[in-house]
Amino acid sequence: MHSYKDLGLVNTRDMYSKAIGGKYGIPGYNFNNMEQLQAIITACIETNSPVVLQVSSGARKYANQILLRHMAHGAMDIIKDAGSNIPVALHLDHGDSYELCVSCVESGFSSVMIDGSGLSFEDNIALTKKVVEYAHKHDVTVEGELGVLAGIEDEVSHEETHYTKPEEVEEFVGKTGVDSLAISIGTSHGAYKFKVGPGEEVPPLRFDILHEVEKRLPGFSIVLHGASSVMPEYVEMINKYGGKMENAVGVPEDQLRKAAESAVCKINIDSDGRLAMTAKIREVFVTSPKEFDPRKYLGPARDELIKMYKHKNENVLGSAGKA
Repeated sequence: MHSYKDLGLVNTRDMYSKAIGGKYGIPGYNFNNMEQLQAIITACIETNSPVVLQVSSGARKYANQILLRHMAHGAMDIIKDAGSNIPVALHLDHGDSYELCVSCVESGFSSVMIDGSGLSFEDNIALTKKVVEYAHKHDVTVEGELGVLAGIEDEVSHEETHYTKPEEVEEFVGKTGVDSLAISIGTSHGAYKFKVGPGEEVPPLRFDILHEVEKRLPGFSIVLHGASSVMPEYVEMINKYGGKMENAVGVPEDQLRKAAESAVCKINIDSDGRLAMTAKIREVFVTSPKEFDPRKYLGPARDELIKMYKHKNENVLGSAGKA
């Protein structure tokens, strides 16, 4: 058993409470490798922002669970060495089983998500409650989910969106004891979130659902998944340098800023990081075709990620200066 406290990590309880009171969103940034983690930590140190480092089950398989723990420990040492004390949580994103959540708690995660949104309401409650009962014994916070997001990202895939039903949230939270709740109000996973024709605008998020959830759960921590903006500059760069990402659109940043000023205390951003990294790597491959040193293309990709994450903290989430 490895305690997250020994790694210098924190759970999300105080972090989220402060975010709700301060009307900002904490970044939930996913990482799969060293360069992504370096970029997230650097950007959050430089903007003095709290952060939730997120690991999907797919990323855990890719990077190896033992290595991930040491990477998180190394990230905390980097923060200390920089003279910073930004709060950092290590979170399982879209855990799909009780066993996976237990494994993450035992390996040093400070927060886990159990995603039972594809189950019946009753089965979702039962599974989420079981995870909560175990995690809380180790002071690990738990995120549940009501409603289904469309799209594909890692091992999460759904064809249709099913909006969260506000009339279910009180019973779900009351019976499960979760610390935060991911809801579905129109965001979706992946880089192709909406089908938008020429001259059409992205449909707005369902703030009416969010406001009703807030009324029913005053002061409770709400989470938005699938909240990448699919930044046009990166889509254009990818296409310019040989990629093919037609009609890739995401959630407008002004809508995310509006959400961050509500009870939404964590906003998950994964695809934007993938796009920024891919765009810079493609640029190097095309403009410097003789290059074969991974540091010469992963380094620029990391620098671009730092720039992008700082922009999100400062201009979208409002988390800069909130550590």
